[in-house]
Amino acid sequence: MSLREHATTSTSAPRGFLHALPRGNPAGRVLLIVTTALVVFGTIFVASASEGQSAANGGSAFSIMVHDVAYLVLGVFGFYLAARVRLDRMVKSAPMLMGGGLVLLLAVKAVGLTANGGKRWLNLRVIDLQPSEIFKLCVVIFIAWLVAHHHDELNNGVQLAIWTLPVWLGCGLIVLEPDIGTASVVLIIALAMVAVAGLSRRLLLRVVALTGVAVAGYLFLEPYSAKRFFSFLHPNADLLNSGYQLAQSRIGLGAGGLTGLGLGHSREKWGLLPNPHTDFIFTIVGEELGLIGTLAVIALFIAFVMVAVRIAQQCSNQVYRLVAVGITTWIAVEALLNIASVVGWWAVTGVPLPFFSYGGTALITELAAVGLLYNIAHDRSRSADVTIREYRVTKFRDTFEQPRRIERRHEPRPHRREF
Repeated sequence: MSLREHATTSTSAPRGFLHALPRGNPAGRVLLIVTTALVVFGTIFVASASEGQSAANGGSAFSIMVHDVAYLVLGVFGFYLAARVRLDRMVKSAPMLMGGGLVLLLAVKAVGLTANGGKRWLNLRVIDLQPSEIFKLCVVIFIAWLVAHHHDELNNGVQLAIWTLPVWLGCGLIVLEPDIGTASVVLIIALAMVAVAGLSRRLLLRVVALTGVAVAGYLFLEPYSAKRFFSFLHPNADLLNSGYQLAQSRIGLGAGGLTGLGLGHSREKWGLLPNPHTDFIFTIVGEELGLIGTLAVIALFIAFVMVAVRIAQQCSNQVYRLVAVGITTWIAVEALLNIASVVGWWAVTGVPLPFFSYGGTALITELAAVGLLYNIAHDRSRSADVTIREYRVTKFRDTFEQPRRIERRHEPRPHRREF
């Protein structure tokens, strides 16, 4: 390239961290419609489900809903920024974002707020920030960056462990809060992304097995957590303690029948069901709108996943596609785990129902994640092949083990785009 051509390319390159708000992509429009329906539906049920708790707190019937609307405004702003952010700049900043996420988790350990037996929040006066929710988004961006820059190394167990150490450290800090549900979601997001990126089945199975051993070890060392985790198998065995919440959830769902008791007419929210506006808001949907209401919510989540998968399939940039995969996995897994725990098919681990469960940080980060999906839907950039393969020995790995020649199994890749 001549000096003149280089100068022209440099001056014509976009500057700044934001671009104009994209629009016009059909999948992006459908994503907006489905997300809006989920958020509106969720806000209505936060207002209904929190009525009993608001009265118990001495406030108005809709005091908790007012806070939820304030978080929603911040979430819409987060969506707007994420929809406009330059994706290449965002991926480049992934190490810094991951470092910030770990600092916030360490701050929780040092000066966090304790509530309901967990130390998970930072009091920022304006909002009680929950860093574990932010950490999910940090992990999505970090894994995409990791694959973009180190895909030639990740199919080696030692390299994979070293490069993903920040994710494991973050999960460990979340488990210590304790919050095994959120830690599990973070690990599932990371595993889904590296699996789609091409991590070998053998290594993937090893990671899953080691994770299972770690979880089993934690439950063995924490008998109380193990008792709560497995209580869904026999909820009637301890109705006054570990099985109480699930029993009340099933009563509420059963009382709703086909068409429900009517919006606002739940009985469970008046002190019978703990956390009706957070972890068990799906029960209130079933009690007030019946089976029809619960199926409508499930249909909305299925529609969300379908359009998100469509966006990932259409994306021509493999790195951004991984971001879309991570966000889709995040929302889908949380919805699945929450609904399964509410009906008694899985353990109650405190995983929220996306866009529904009351929680400021969760709603803000979820809407920011949707903003990234919307951004990706309109992106037309292309990347070189970043598929994970055991391709070459790097100097970094040579410092940890004896040099060992690895035969090339694939044709050399074209030069990859820098992020």
